[in-house]
Amino acid sequence: MSTDTAEGKNSLTIFAISDGTGETADQMIKAALVQYVREGLRIIRYKNVRTESQVASIFEEAHTTRSLLVYTVVSDNLRKFIHKMSEQSGVASVDLLGGLLEILSKNLARDPNSQPGLFHQVNEYYFRRIEAIEFTVRHDDGRYAENLMEADIILVGLSRTSKTPLSVYLSYKGWKVANVPVVKNIPLPEKLFQTDQRKIVGLIIEPQALVKIRRERLIKMGEDPTGDYAKMDHVIEEIEYCKDIYRKNRRWPVFDVTEKALEETATEVEKVIRNSIPEKYNNAGGGP
Repeated sequence: MSTDTAEGKNSLTIFAISDGTGETADQMIKAALVQYVREGLRIIRYKNVRTESQVASIFEEAHTTRSLLVYTVVSDNLRKFIHKMSEQSGVASVDLLGGLLEILSKNLARDPNSQPGLFHQVNEYYFRRIEAIEFTVRHDDGRYAENLMEADIILVGLSRTSKTPLSVYLSYKGWKVANVPVVKNIPLPEKLFQTDQRKIVGLIIEPQALVKIRRERLIKMGEDPTGDYAKMDHVIEEIEYCKDIYRKNRRWPVFDVTEKALEETATEVEKVIRNSIPEKYNNAGGGP
């Protein structure tokens, strides 16, 4: 239940109490402590403290040593109880959230939700999304195929079928996405067939649209737009090769991205992944 984060002669013990994870209190304490010598200091963190009996037990421990109690608690009643216990026991306490919550209550139209752990939930989603973005960028265009099993979604398709922009868009919603290019006569990575086939999605496009996209891409890059890469005959062969792969792997849902908005395709991909793997992705919105 508690962990020491400093060694010394125990000249001061800081009890950090939170009705959530305790990370907010811990970070604020550490930010303040950079101004001081920490010899003889202990920090003991108590998380998920939500009852008066839990608070009373902590004060009993704090009363036996030279201590300071710091807390982040959203419940008004519990904050008042901690303040009362502090006065009765003589253990000094610092309320890190109370003052701010009181001012917000006076200036905003509604009272605080008083639901413990909300900040951590928001914080956790933020870091999960950052992790998803980093994963997706690393695994663009078939790189690190050995890590495909770690992806939430795997996009398969020809060059210029929106694999990268779609991957990045989905990653901003919290999905770890890897994309694998289909190149004629080059086998797809073996790891692709060893991972959960339910998270693989195929992308396809009409030949005329692909030729136009590739030509515009070549012109923008200052390259010759008349080569095989953007020739209709060559593009048709590539598309047929890609379709043949999809026919051999019928478990992969295939989406036609021709003149389709990125957001629309992303929504369809999310929906099919959630329906295919409901035991893992059963929340209604955002990434996993």
